[in-house]
Amino acid sequence: MRFLHRLLLLACLPLLAHCASTGGNCSAPYAASPQFKDCAFVNPPNPDTPPSAGAWSIWSRFIFASKVGTVPIDAIPVRPLTTAQLEALDPQANHVVRLGHSSHLLKLQGRFWLIDPVFGERVSPVGFAGPKRFHAPPLTLQQLPAIEGLILSHDHYDHLDVPTIEYLAQRVQRYFVPLGVKRRLVEMGVPAERVQEFDWWQGATQAGVRVTATPAQHFSGRSLSDRNSTLWASWVIESGGQRIFYSGDTGYFPGFKQIGDRFGGFDVALMENGAYDAYWPAVHMTPEQSVQAFVDLRGKLLYSVHNSTFDLAFHTWQDPLNRMADLAAAKGIALATPEIGEVLTVGQARSNRRWWVGLR
Repeated sequence: MRFLHRLLLLACLPLLAHCASTGGNCSAPYAASPQFKDCAFVNPPNPDTPPSAGAWSIWSRFIFASKVGTVPIDAIPVRPLTTAQLEALDPQANHVVRLGHSSHLLKLQGRFWLIDPVFGERVSPVGFAGPKRFHAPPLTLQQLPAIEGLILSHDHYDHLDVPTIEYLAQRVQRYFVPLGVKRRLVEMGVPAERVQEFDWWQGATQAGVRVTATPAQHFSGRSLSDRNSTLWASWVIESGGQRIFYSGDTGYFPGFKQIGDRFGGFDVALMENGAYDAYWPAVHMTPEQSVQAFVDLRGKLLYSVHNSTFDLAFHTWQDPLNRMADLAAAKGIALATPEIGEVLTVGQARSNRRWWVGLR
C-alpha cells in the first residue's frame, strides 16, 4: 500500500516538473497566446533558475526515500466557522478566510468568492490513495454561502478538486480560470457559459470586483500525458480600493517585480510557502524566495499559503512556517500565518501568532 501511495503521488502531484510528457492541442485557439508554443504552454525564459533534477531522480526519490516530520502528529488547530459568522462580517470591507493549503473563502464588499477550493479528503486522481488532509476544513461545502466568483490558478489536484467542483458546479455565478481550464470544469458539470478563460494580463469585472490573471512560473497537467496543455497563473483581485495578490504555485522569477510595478503594490499578498525542494527549484519557491517575491510585489502584508494541509514534499510540515516567520521578523515585514478558519480583514490591524510552535 505504501508503494501504491508513492506511485500515485508521483503521477498526480505538481512537484514533478519533468516527469510528464508534453500535451497540448495545436489546433486550439490558444496558439494566439504568447505563452503557447510548440503545442504547449511554456514559461518565459529565466536563466537565473537553477536546473531541476532529472525525471528518474525525482521518481525514485518519491518511491524509495523515507520522509521524516512531513505529517503532523498533533492536531492542527482549526477554527470552525458557521454561515451566520460569515454573513455577519462587515459587508463594506474585504475579508480573507483560510480554508487550508491554498484554499480561501473571500468576502469582498458583501459577496463571497473562492480561491482554489479543495474540500476533498485526498489530492489524487483516486479516492483511496494519495496525500490525505491533515485536518478537516473549517466548514463544509454544504455550509458555504452563495458564491459570486471562483478563481483557479491551475489544474493540479491540490488546486482543482473534482468533488468540490462537482458540488459547486451550479452554485457559483462565475468561474475565472487560465486558458484551457474551462474544458476541465465543463467535464465536471460546470455550465460552459459560467466560465471565463484568461491569458496573462487579461481580466474582467464581476459584481464590482476586478480580477486579473498575471504571470507565474509553473506547469500544468492532471496525468502523465497532458503536461502543459493548460495555462497557470497568479491573480490580482481589486475590491473597494484594495488590492489582493494570490501567487498560485510558482517558482521565483522577474515577473513579480513587473506585477508590483504595474499594479502599484498590494494591501495583502497570499504567497506560496511550501512544497519546495532543491530537486524542483523552478516550480516552487523557498521561504526566502517567497519573501523576496513579496518585496518585489511591493506588498504591505505577507500572507503564507500552500502549507499545513497536505504532505507534498520532503521538508517538515513546520519548516515553511518557521523560516518565513523568522525572515519576516528579521526584515520587519508584517506577516500573517493565520490558523485554519481564521478571518483576516484586509487593512485591519491584527496580531500574528506562531500557532504551530510546540506541535509535533
